[in-house]
Amino acid sequence: MGPEGLREAAQRGSQEVAMTAGIIKTSDGRWSPVSRSNRMRSLWLAALFALVIVLLAASVTVGTRNVGWDDVAAAMGGAQNNIDRASVALRIPRTVLALLAGGALGLAGAIMQGVTRNPLADPGILGVNMGASLAVVVGVAWFGMSSLYAYIWVAILGAGCAAIFVYAIGSLGRGGATPLKMALAGAATSVAFASMVIAVVLPRGDIAGGIHSWQIGGVGGATYERILPVLPFLLVGFVISLLSARKLNSLALGDELATGLGESVATARAVASLGAILLCGATTAICGPIGFLGLVVPHLCRLLVGVDHRWLLPFSTLAGACLLLAADVLGRIVARPAEIDVGIVTAMIGAPFFIWIVRRQRVRDL
Repeated sequence: MGPEGLREAAQRGSQEVAMTAGIIKTSDGRWSPVSRSNRMRSLWLAALFALVIVLLAASVTVGTRNVGWDDVAAAMGGAQNNIDRASVALRIPRTVLALLAGGALGLAGAIMQGVTRNPLADPGILGVNMGASLAVVVGVAWFGMSSLYAYIWVAILGAGCAAIFVYAIGSLGRGGATPLKMALAGAATSVAFASMVIAVVLPRGDIAGGIHSWQIGGVGGATYERILPVLPFLLVGFVISLLSARKLNSLALGDELATGLGESVATARAVASLGAILLCGATTAICGPIGFLGLVVPHLCRLLVGVDHRWLLPFSTLAGACLLLAADVLGRIVARPAEIDVGIVTAMIGAPFFIWIVRRQRVRDL
């Protein structure tokens, strides 16, 4: 196919994707969202914002002890002269962390599914979270790592190495990095890294308890001192990821068509993946590996806003925050006076959803 044919095919492909996303071509030749779809998406966006606010309020007031709004207001003013106000003071940073971590993982999942064009892509399934986890465990067990900044850098490095390794394995053989091969390579890598974590921790009884608790994945025990160092990494990851929306729309057309539209496929994939790796690594460093959230959220958001990443990425961010906040609140109330970590709750939600996706997708379509 010559350059003109390739460009014509790219334009036809872009029109199909645009129609699916609810986009029309204006008189001046530019693509523009259909106004009615825009209004509907705006309504859903407002509903998500409202849900985030409701869940933030529930996260502060609901737990092993339910707290009234007068105590919440007093605690936010600095008062901690009774147990309810002290509880609120502990819940506020926990709520902030759940908001940030949920948004980061939801956005990272949408980015990974867009980069790989794989409906099963997820930081946990592709082994990225477990790569970050293994790097942190090795740093703690073998090098005595204790600084939170070291945790963050090492987790990001481990997440990046895991992503590169999975992509390299999935690219071997005929057909290159197909979605099915990527999913299989990621699952096998995740299991292998999990076994390596056990092998590293097993002879170290002095750190085993803390490592096992961290590996479950949770937001309990959050403090502002733990959250502040991770904010710059999350901020950069959010910015890079959200700015990759148009490039991901081009990648959705396929490599040849994206190239025909003037897109540098390798650069687009690398930049978007960098944003997802920063989000996954930073979140894993402070919360531990939380699985399935990045798988569930983008699929739910596509039902609301379609495949246009300019809408899908912000929606996935808000929906991820909602899901993790809801999972944290649910984990506090179902086992009172004890708690269930969010990593367990999201796994209980995500595992059946993963099975549904696998049954819904034909293997030849993956």
